[in-house]
Amino acid sequence: MRTLHFVVVLLAAHLAAPAIAQTATFPPLEGEKADGSRVRLPDPAAKGFTVVGLAYSQKASPMLEEWAEPAFLRLVAKHGLFAGTYEADVWFIPMFIGGNKAAYEPSMKRFRKSADPEVAEHVLFYQGGIEVFEQALGLHDKDIPYFFVLDREGRVVHRTEGTFSLEKLDAIEERLME
Repeated sequence: MRTLHFVVVLLAAHLAAPAIAQTATFPPLEGEKADGSRVRLPDPAAKGFTVVGLAYSQKASPMLEEWAEPAFLRLVAKHGLFAGTYEADVWFIPMFIGGNKAAYEPSMKRFRKSADPEVAEHVLFYQGGIEVFEQALGLHDKDIPYFFVLDREGRVVHRTEGTFSLEKLDAIEERLME
């Protein structure tokens, strides 16, 4: 009897784990836009969902950039069959952590000179620690970008990671239409 109770408790804990992961809350993040203004996420004034793309290593940054154009066109510029059916704030966030912090200012200067102003409105530079994000969001590989869809309360309602694919972008868009 005792063994059965133990197995039931273990099974219940195992089944509850995915639900806990799906209801993670995005930790507070403050970043700087190219124009020098500061933005805090999650934003309680967001009109709808918020899509956040994070990269926190030099190897992950080019993969985040691969996402930028197609995600911008679909989610911000509203090019796509269903793009007008949802409201979303979209942020691409290069994170400068640890030894990368020294690259923050030079990267920001280059970005200000070369970025398309329309796209620059959706890029947020972050400088600080990564531990709270690793723990809260389960970031396990610094060499890939992570994308999160947040609801108005900052809860993670969808997550994907890694290299860009249309299937991943479609899945984000499907979540935004719910």
